[in-house]
This record gives sequence, C-alpha cells and structure tokens, in this order.
Amino acid sequence: MTAHPVHARIDGPIVMIGFGSIGKGALPLIERHFAYDKKRFVIIDPHADDELARKHGVRFIKQAVTRDNYHELLIPLLTEGGGQGFCVNLSVDTGSVDLMTMCREIGALYIDTVVEPWLGFYFDKSAGPEKRSNYALRETLLAAKAKSPGGTTAVSTCGANPGMVSWFVKQALVDIARDTGTEYNEPKSRDGWAQLAHKLGVKGIHIAERDTQRAKNPKPMDVFVNTWSVEGFVSEGLQPSELGWGTHETWMPDNGRKHTDGCGAAIYLLQAGANTRVRSWCPTPGAQYGFLVTHNESISIADYFTVRDGQNVIYRPTCHYAYHPANDAVLSMHEMFGATGKMQSSWHILDENEIVDGIDELGVLVYGHAKNAYWFGSQLSIEETRRIAPYQNATGLQVSSAVIAGMVWALENPEAGIVEADEMDYKRCLEVQRPYLGPVKGYYTDWTPLSDRPGLFPEDIDTSDPWQFRNVLVR
Repeated sequence: MTAHPVHARIDGPIVMIGFGSIGKGALPLIERHFAYDKKRFVIIDPHADDELARKHGVRFIKQAVTRDNYHELLIPLLTEGGGQGFCVNLSVDTGSVDLMTMCREIGALYIDTVVEPWLGFYFDKSAGPEKRSNYALRETLLAAKAKSPGGTTAVSTCGANPGMVSWFVKQALVDIARDTGTEYNEPKSRDGWAQLAHKLGVKGIHIAERDTQRAKNPKPMDVFVNTWSVEGFVSEGLQPSELGWGTHETWMPDNGRKHTDGCGAAIYLLQAGANTRVRSWCPTPGAQYGFLVTHNESISIADYFTVRDGQNVIYRPTCHYAYHPANDAVLSMHEMFGATGKMQSSWHILDENEIVDGIDELGVLVYGHAKNAYWFGSQLSIEETRRIAPYQNATGLQVSSAVIAGMVWALENPEAGIVEADEMDYKRCLEVQRPYLGPVKGYYTDWTPLSDRPGLFPEDIDTSDPWQFRNVLVR
C-alpha cells in the first residue's frame, strides 16, 4: 500500500457540486489527502447515479443547484455541525461568482475550475459574442473581488487549465532566466513576475496541449466522444475564440474585436473557438495544429504579466490555448460543426478502461525570448494514471490533482479573499500536485510558426517577426 500524505484537516462539511468525470476522480484524492468527517461529506449532482458515492460512504443528493435554490440547498449543508465548510464546485451551469459570494458570507472555503455561469449563458443567441465571452465572465469575478477584498478564501479557476498551467508559466520563466544567464531575484509580487517576463523578452505563451489517448473502439456516428466533460468542451468551443493580446502584435484579424470595458488584456474573434485553428508545438508531435478555444487563463495570464506605467501598458504577452484534443474529440467536433453546430444526440466520456494507450501532454510554450521557445509541462500517460489513481484518465487526473493542490493552498491560506491560480504560491501547489503529473519536463525548440510551411501557395505572413499572431493563426 502506498502511503499518501495527509496535507490538511477540513474541520467542517465538504460539499461537492457536480459528480462527472472530474468529481469522480477528485473523490478518492480528497480521501487520501485530507482529514475530515465523512458523515458531513455530501455530493450533489442532478444526473449522476449514487453508486460510487455509496461505495465510498458519502451522502448523495440527486438535484440541480440553480439560481433559485442554491441558498436554501447549500447553506444548511455547508454549516452543519460547525467548523469551516468547504464547497468544491466541479459542475456546469452553476453560477460560480454567486456561489463563492455566498460561501464567503458564511465563512466557508470555496474552489472551482472555471468561472461558470448559470444555465443558458453559453447558448444565449440574444446576448452577442462579447457578452458570451470568458472575458465578460472573468470581469464579474474581478468585480466581486474589488467589491469585497480579503476575507474567506475562494479559489477561482483552479483545474489543469485554467489553474496548473499558471504555475507552469512561473516555473518556465525561472528556468529560462537560469538557462539564459539572466540575473534576477525570484519575484515576490505580481509586478515582479511581469517585469521578469518583460526582461526575458517573452512575447507570448501558448497553452500547448496534445491528447494522444486512443479508445479501444472507434467513435460511432452521432456520438460526441471526449476524454473530459463533453458539455464543458462544447460550451467553451462554441464561445467566441479569445486570446490575451500582446504589446508586440502589429496586426489583428478582420474579425478581431477589442473590449470597451474591463482590464483590456484580451481580444475576441467573431468565430467559435473550436472552429479556429492555430500553429503550435508540443514535444511529442512537434509542430501541430491546435484549436484556439477560449479559456480563462488566456486572459488572466496576459493580465497578470502586464507591465504598466500608470495607466499606460508598457508590456503584455500574447496568451492563448492551442489545444489538440484526443482524435475522437476532434472528429466529434468536426461532426458537430458539420451539422450546423447541432450537438450529437448522445455523448460519452472515455474512462480509464476504454483507452488503449496515449498521454495528455499539457504545458506552456513560452516564446520570443533568447532561446526562442520553451515548453514546460506534464506528460501524463494513461498507464501511469491507472497505476496511481482510480476513476479517471490522464486528462482528468491533471484536473483533479490541481483541485487538490488548490484546496490545500486554501486551507493553508484561509483569509486570502478571491484569488486566481496566477496569484497562488506556484511552488507549494506544484509540490502537492506533482506526484500525479507523470514526467514534468522542459524542452527548448527552434520551431517557430514560420518553420516548415509547405510554401505551395502565397501567404499573408510577417517574416520580420516569426511570433506575430498573424503567423500563428491558420487562415
């Protein structure tokens, strides 16, 4: 039997909202790494069955958490028996900002993996692209933070990405500084980290991911197959493509739009993220296409590493997701868009027993510095995942282990207020999470978006600067 460290004690109730692929994977990790009263652990989900919860001796409530019922449903559960409760929100269609505000009002800790809106937001045709963006969702979080600074900790957007990748960025910057002989003192503040990125000459960051996990059986027609939440992927895939917008950029797509309010760190495109391709690089495949799907970290990282002189922006890196999901998920998305965006009649998440082999290679490609580009991240295989944790594939374990790291940090910092992963102690979080990430490595590459292009047709590119978004976007 492997001995797992108990990182902290939760002295109040635990309420997990959502029991999909990530919730099921997080359950045994919570059991391993926290001391708590099992009688006050409850899982709430409107769709899942209670078999696994019962197996683990956890109470299960088959019900949706809605805008109308969340106060009366959650407050008694989070305060039962005294102590400080912990709300672990791993669901879709649950208003994250409302839930964390309520938790902070009653003194309960809170964590989620996305700034999730209430049901209906993602597919509201009357709202328009800008209002359906992750930028708009994040601004509601920042407004809540500004309105009520400090107080009980609520950790926002702390999964693999967003979440873990923000910790990877800081480690990557430290590595690049070391390997380029750049003199620096490890930053202790947001401004210090932004100054370091600027000093290193970093132009941008791809959240560069390749999921090579293969299913035993081929994808059937009219079934959306994925290695993580289908509802989550479809929702973000149909949002407008979004990216943090760097100060080195000299060109914007014709359908690119700036935001008129808020932090100003990002732009959006008038097209769906899962129908937008970009050129990127991961260690195993090398050069690859990825989808420029919107994610909170694309905005928060660009915002976090912004250097300002008063109101003037001196430096900001471009940042965006470059996601090549599992092949079945690529086929599923193509099938959905081919059917005019209508989702398949059924969907399926591959569990660990249905996958033959493969890895989820998830990291950050930090580019534009003296050594060109540096990928740093996790190369977790399905074989390693089966060995170290139950009920999940490699993609899920990268997320669930980040949730555990975020929970540990919250318990160790219970009065930090509302925080994003960028603001947390990256060393402590990775220390907790690293046993679940397989090989965590860094790779330098001389690849750029101008490398190895076929050259068979004329292209509208910028040869003076390989790292312009003009060269990254597939048009």
